[in-house]
Amino acid sequence: MVSSEYERKIAARFATFDQDGNGYIDREDFNAAAKALLAEFGTAARSDKGQALYVGAEAFWQGMAGIADRDGDQRITREEFVNGAVKRLRDNPDRFAEIARPFLHGALAVADPDGDGYATVTDTARVLGCLGVQEEVARAAAAALDTDGDGQVAESEIVTAFARYFTVPE
Repeated sequence: MVSSEYERKIAARFATFDQDGNGYIDREDFNAAAKALLAEFGTAARSDKGQALYVGAEAFWQGMAGIADRDGDQRITREEFVNGAVKRLRDNPDRFAEIARPFLHGALAVADPDGDGYATVTDTARVLGCLGVQEEVARAAAAALDTDGDGQVAESEIVTAFARYFTVPE
């Protein structure tokens, strides 16, 4: 049995996906997140990085919809998010990580101008901010991802942390 406290905490994460605040998650929310990231980092949508980000956003949407959109209306309500996606994924954050990976890979590429596979802590916070995370929370989260203190965050760290955030309420 999943506790109502767990459901409440996870439901609060719903707003991060509901980019336009209309009460459900749909393909447009994922496209809006991609568009915001491209604008923040001055990357053209038609560039290789821009296209990779949009492809990743579509893959993320398809993965989420496949797990959570129980009525097939191409929209995920808060209830579907909590009862569908999160309950199925909470015991397997790696599954959520795999669904999110293409989008996060594209986001990291946009935030990684030298292509070395790492984003700076500052740029990681900018990515989180574009996804609706409050600025102070985004800065703290990005800093926490830099476990070795070198000012860089790797894709694997981002994917793991992202999955845990959406599947573990603590």
